[in-house]
This record gives sequence, C-alpha cells and structure tokens, in this order.
Amino acid sequence: MNQPINRRTLLAAGIGAAVSAPGLVRANDEKTLKVGLVGCGGRGLGSVINCFQADPNLELVAIADAFPEALAKGLTILQKNKILNGRISPEIEKRAFAGLDSYQKVIDSGIDIILLASPPGYRPEHFSAAVEKGLHVFAEKPCATDLDGIQKFLKANEVAKKKGLSILGGFCYRYSESTQELFKRIQDGAIGDILSIDSRYYTGPIKAMQSPAARPADMSDYEWQLRNWYNIVWLGGDGIVEQACHNVDRIDWLLGSNQKTVAIANGGRLRPNFEGNIYDHFNITYEFENGTRATMGWRQFPNAHRDVSDRIVGSKGVATFVPSGGEIVGETSWRWRKPRTPKNMYVAEHEVFLKAIRSESPLETGESLAQSSALAILGREAAYTGLRLTMGDIMQAKQQLVPATHDMGAALDIRPMRIPGEASTQAITLAS
Repeated sequence: MNQPINRRTLLAAGIGAAVSAPGLVRANDEKTLKVGLVGCGGRGLGSVINCFQADPNLELVAIADAFPEALAKGLTILQKNKILNGRISPEIEKRAFAGLDSYQKVIDSGIDIILLASPPGYRPEHFSAAVEKGLHVFAEKPCATDLDGIQKFLKANEVAKKKGLSILGGFCYRYSESTQELFKRIQDGAIGDILSIDSRYYTGPIKAMQSPAARPADMSDYEWQLRNWYNIVWLGGDGIVEQACHNVDRIDWLLGSNQKTVAIANGGRLRPNFEGNIYDHFNITYEFENGTRATMGWRQFPNAHRDVSDRIVGSKGVATFVPSGGEIVGETSWRWRKPRTPKNMYVAEHEVFLKAIRSESPLETGESLAQSSALAILGREAAYTGLRLTMGDIMQAKQQLVPATHDMGAALDIRPMRIPGEASTQAITLAS
C-alpha cells in the first residue's frame, strides 16, 4: 500500500465521522430510494431485510449472484418475506442477474443504494464500480482479502468522499447498544489507561471444503473455488480476516493502529480440509506504539469450547465484552442492562446509513473498514510468514491474491497452504 492509513476520527459511539460535500443532493424522507443487492448468501439476504426494516421508503429493484440457482433461491426468499411485502419492484425478475458480471448490471439498473455481500475477494472491484457510478454503498466486512485490494478500496473511498456518498462498513458491533455504551465508558476513562486486551473468537467450523469427489467432471477450477469460497484465501481471506475481523475491529476501535503497530503470530491447520488452503486457528499478539498489547485468538474446532469475548484490562479496572452485553469491575463498576425494547445492531447500522443518505452529512466508515481489514491481514501475514511485521511493512508490501481477470471457466491452481519459513508457499513481497 503506497499511502499510510491514518487513524480515523471516531464519534464517541465508535461510528466513522461524517463528512459533508459541496453540492450534495439530499434524499429527503419522502423520496423512495431504489436498492440493489449483489450476493444472495445469508448475509446478503439479511442485509436487504435489515435495510428495509430501517427505512419505510425503499424499493428493491435489482438483485445479482454469480450462480443462477442462488439467485433464484434468494429472490424467492425475499419475495416471501413480510418485511418486503409490496416493496419489491414488479420488474424485479427483469433485473435479476446471474454471472460474474452481474454486479455491474445491478450498478447500471438505476438504483441509489447498493448492498455488496459477495465473497470479499470481489469487494474492491465491486466497491470501485459502485462509487464510480455515484451509489451509496453498504460494504460487508472485510473490504478485501489482499493488500492490493486494500489499496484499491482506499482509492475508491477517496472518490466516495469527494462525491459525498454514504459508505457503511459491515462492522456491526459498532452499532450494538451494549458495545457502544461499554466502549464509550472505556474511552471516557472508566478503567483508566488500557494495559492489555485478550480477545477470543472460538467457534465451530463453517462452510467446510467439499471433497474432490463431489466436483463434477466438467466443473472448472475457478467455479470449484468459488463454490467453496470460504476455504480459499483469495476469495475469503482466511478466518482471521473473514470472521474474526470483528474482534480485530474492536481492538482497533479502542487502541487505534498506525504504521508502527506490530503483529507477531502463529497459526496452522490441525484437521484436513481437502483442497482448502486456510488455517483453522490463529493466535496473534498486536503491539501498539504506547506499549499496550492485544492478543487475538481465533479457531474453528468441532465439539470444542466456544467463546466470543474481549477482556480489557485497565489501570483502574477490567472491562468485559460479550455479544449480549458487557460489564466493568473496578473503581467505577457497571453492568449493561438490556432495555425492554433492544435494538437489533444489524438494523441499527442501516438506520444510521439511511439517515445519513437523507441528510447533508454523509456517513463515512470506509476508512475504518479498510483500517481494520488491513490490521486483520497484518495478523494473518505475520502467522503465515512467521515474521515480526508492522503495519508499515504491509503498507509497502506487494500482494495480489485475487486473479486479475475473472472467468467462470478458467483454469486456476489453488495456492499451497502457507508454511512459515517456506518462501515457496508465500504470496507477499516485502520491501527490502
């Protein structure tokens, strides 16, 4: 990455600061905004439903997926959903597109807002095209799977700022009532200076790689990898980037990384995964400029203890995050009390997004999305290489995992799983 990622300015709640743009056209509350979706997986369909829960004046006018069967299934699910009743264009089937170029057809369909939820390897390309068209964008996390993609995303994000577009990154915990309140108290000094963070994402396997025996004889390498995208690094980024980036984002939210942030890590795979080239566990230590250390543990083991939590140790107390709440023990003790009518964080993020679109203050979370995605990639590469790496190292490194061109029928080798110390398995060039 040629340009450093500067620490972003955050609102007290942890949401990216809004920036205004000259000549911005306000989409008032009465205007029906047209929405398009790219990616009909569970998160994509969920983002549509959450978005429509957040604003009454929306219409779904276009939808896309790489695979026709996923497109048809997704459209049927949305058409049967009560929240979208009467809010789907009667012409939707004419604007239901399949194929690798389907994202561009959605972009060109006359929409105002696009929801990007295809595998993250495609995110920089899809985001850049949407911004070029002048669309407001929801971009699911992470924003890229390689360093080339981070740079492309940041470049497009600068264009989005100049155009006054609202960009919502999919780090949903930034919109959780309990997490916002807990982190605000921490930032206000409730536990004093942060001394260390222990962050865990221990869960079970998801989307396991299929056996080669399940592959049809006429299926191309490219299609085989795409249908197993979670297990292929260029498509999914590996678990620390695709899944545990939520934990990395919370660490970055509290501590703020910069070029001097260090990662030392290890990881690997204990259980065979056929042709997949992702790890099933990572352990990363991030060292920040002020001396604070944050440890991040991620794993996907079957029939094992599960734990999604952060323990933040301060000079005056200890704070604990869990998805359902949080507490502080120390000089200023506190515990989250669930309100009678709690907000769904997935809906809340779209409420913020849509209110920004309808105002003169665009939502700008693209930089924080890229920052935390890059920090996750830093941890991954530290584990892959076995090296002590800094954010400055990867900002100057060269890495392009995503193919330059996309062809569903293409021959495409699966890169070997990374082995620390084995140069032939690596896919990053560090500056000398």
